[in-house]
Amino acid sequence: MSGTDGARTSLAAVAALLAPAHEAVAERVLHAHDDPSGYVRDHAAALEDRGIDEPVPGLAWIALVDALAEHRLLAELDWKEDSEEIRSQLRGLASRPSVDPWVLAGAADMLLPTHDFLEACGRHYRDVGAALAVLDIESDCYPVVCLRTARVKELTALAARAGFTAQGLGV
Repeated sequence: MSGTDGARTSLAAVAALLAPAHEAVAERVLHAHDDPSGYVRDHAAALEDRGIDEPVPGLAWIALVDALAEHRLLAELDWKEDSEEIRSQLRGLASRPSVDPWVLAGAADMLLPTHDFLEACGRHYRDVGAALAVLDIESDCYPVVCLRTARVKELTALAARAGFTAQGLGV
């Protein structure tokens, strides 16, 4: 399998892992991978917010982030987001755990800087069998997904095979 075929297969697998009930996510990611110019043309309005007006490296990964966000499967958090906003966005994820990890959070956690707070959130999620992971888009934000703890290594391996980075939080 060539590198581009391997990347394509891995991208499809990441989309299926993070959005198993939403085939449109994989379709969008593969559109960006297979036809970057067509993807930019078809999604110009959304990409304009990111300052993208032509195909760029990593376009398929950005397409994944945008598609997951549209299905409430990803929270895109600013690097200086306050803890209450982070909690609010994570609570809004369709993939959040059924057991509320916030009962485990202490007041001191709420005062942490964004990255440290996300790491603490990841530890609390892990305590209820869930995990948080960042899909790195080389920006000043944290695109965060929630999945079962047992699937984090699979996510990071698939992302690496596709040429991208996913990292578990609080692991």
